[in-house]
Amino acid sequence: MRKYMLLVMLLSACATSHKTSVRDTTTPTIHSLTLLHKYIVPYNMPFKGTTVGGLSGIDYDSTRKVYYLICDDRSEKQAARYYTVQIPANNYDRDSIHFIGTTYLRMPDGNVYPPAKALAPDPEAMRYNPHTGHLVWSSEGERIISEKGNIVNDPGVYDIDSSGRFLGSYPLPEQFHMRATENGPRRNGVFEGIGITPDGRCMFVSLEEPRYEDGPRADLRDTTAYTRIIKYDLHTRQPIAQYAYKLEAVAHPAVPDSAFRVNGISDILALSETQLLVMERSFSTGVKSNTIRVFIADLQHATDIKTVNSLRETTHFTPGKKKLLLNFDELDTFVDNVEGMTFGPILANGHRSLIFVVDNNFDKREETQFYIFEVKQ
Repeated sequence: MRKYMLLVMLLSACATSHKTSVRDTTTPTIHSLTLLHKYIVPYNMPFKGTTVGGLSGIDYDSTRKVYYLICDDRSEKQAARYYTVQIPANNYDRDSIHFIGTTYLRMPDGNVYPPAKALAPDPEAMRYNPHTGHLVWSSEGERIISEKGNIVNDPGVYDIDSSGRFLGSYPLPEQFHMRATENGPRRNGVFEGIGITPDGRCMFVSLEEPRYEDGPRADLRDTTAYTRIIKYDLHTRQPIAQYAYKLEAVAHPAVPDSAFRVNGISDILALSETQLLVMERSFSTGVKSNTIRVFIADLQHATDIKTVNSLRETTHFTPGKKKLLLNFDELDTFVDNVEGMTFGPILANGHRSLIFVVDNNFDKREETQFYIFEVKQ
């Protein structure tokens, strides 16, 4: 596989006096990215009584030197869970990815989530907080409207310990409650990304697609799709701000033209209290590869829209600025449904790594892929 180079400048993240490790407290200045390796995990690989697939979020624990991967199984195959994994930092052709643990997510009552649609979560993102030793994960909730009865469950963001035990949840701003009417978030377009600042002071949670009140979904040649990013204070656990983020247009026409197509935020990484790495995933029916675009987003001068109910009706706001960092279309390889990203360990040459993971939707036509990049400073 050829190597892919991309030049870009990043502002360095804010400094902190509480240092736990390089991974936890500093963000590298990125001058270029080099694709080192691509792994493919076998379809429906069994592991400790579970089916590996649906890997929607990834984060690195620099103390244990492992990765945590959340699975978006809605307790349909097995109970909702996350995996602990080791990914090679070198010797890519000789080593492979090793799954070493499975942990079930627990409800507040201590039980695992049942398969009932009215109770099962939709896990999509996960971050490890090195300042607390806890994990944070998000659920998209559910919105099924039918003659047989409605299922309307709010999305959520939750703290758990390493055993999966529920520790608490984060307050949900009013705009993000799921509703039976066409108000609030769209189904399967809710909390896909979580980012914790290197100093552990703030957390960002991203909405995949626009709320009904905020305007249309992204489409071909469309430039009016605005989604939202919530900022939390991790000391008070309260939401303190919201920012508008403009999505790119859907990358390719669907086949046929009327078929499903989508573009939205699939994950974020917090570089500082004002800068994020934002990954957008565009999918069009009939097009084999997904278009994955990674942007540097700057929220420093963005308007706080937490009191704004409709971005379609209230148009006097400044969204976050964005600059393209990486387009997977240029990698010259089949790119599937990339949904998670994380900074990884220091490589042998002293450079950082950046790892992406694919959610194969438990579909035999799709692949569970891992991409490993070298970050050159």
